[in-house]
Amino acid sequence: MAKSARKKVEGDKAVAKPKPNKPKKRTAIKKVLPIIGTGDASALVLDRLYAVVESRRTASPDISHSARLLQRGPAKVAQKFGEEAVECLIEAVAGNRTAVVAESADVLYHLLVLWVSAGVEPDEVWAELTRREGISGIAEKAAREKVLAIPRRLRTKKIP
Repeated sequence: MAKSARKKVEGDKAVAKPKPNKPKKRTAIKKVLPIIGTGDASALVLDRLYAVVESRRTASPDISHSARLLQRGPAKVAQKFGEEAVECLIEAVAGNRTAVVAESADVLYHLLVLWVSAGVEPDEVWAELTRREGISGIAEKAAREKVLAIPRRLRTKKIP
């Protein structure tokens, strides 16, 4: 009966009534991350990729590129990140949009390997980005320059 109640009868034919336009329900994630979206095509993929890289720390370098990079030490990880960043910049200057997308993915992957190598958790970076949100880039940079004026030995503790 409910099915027939949704149909409008015209002559001998039953025609489905158009459904009213209801706003789509937003998931909790979309409320928190309305700009970046959800699913595989979002910044959440970075958290998942970080977990994979972290799990490869103890994997065999013969089967894992991440393990191979991490085994070579922080200097090699940093060098590889720099190489990927330069490749991305070259493609951007050349105006090759497709290559910029591919190289950007490489840069982000190697940045995550760098974080794992340095013992940096993604939540630390997300918190710093959140702290900076709504602050003028000029004001934020000026604040960092004041901190950098303090001798290094007095402003940071070495990461074990």
